[in-house]
Amino acid sequence: MNSTFIDLAEGMSCTAFLRLFISFLGGKSMSIPKDPAILLSFINTKLRDEYPSFEELCKSLCIGQNDIVNKLSALGYTYDQSKNRFI
Repeated sequence: MNSTFIDLAEGMSCTAFLRLFISFLGGKSMSIPKDPAILLSFINTKLRDEYPSFEELCKSLCIGQNDIVNKLSALGYTYDQSKNRFI
């Protein structure tokens, strides 16, 4: 039996699926910055320019909210929902 793309993707995490799909299309996946200070700028820019909420950003990019919150809280930043940014 031949496996289809969907069969291969079944049971994969969102991130793994996106990487497989982007690779399948011949593109490169976008990774988020590892450095916390650069990550702060990246996230706040995305929130300002592209996303109405932190939750939507995380869903769209397939990243864990807790991972980002933990990294940025280590720098003393917290998400302000009313301003839609980390302050």
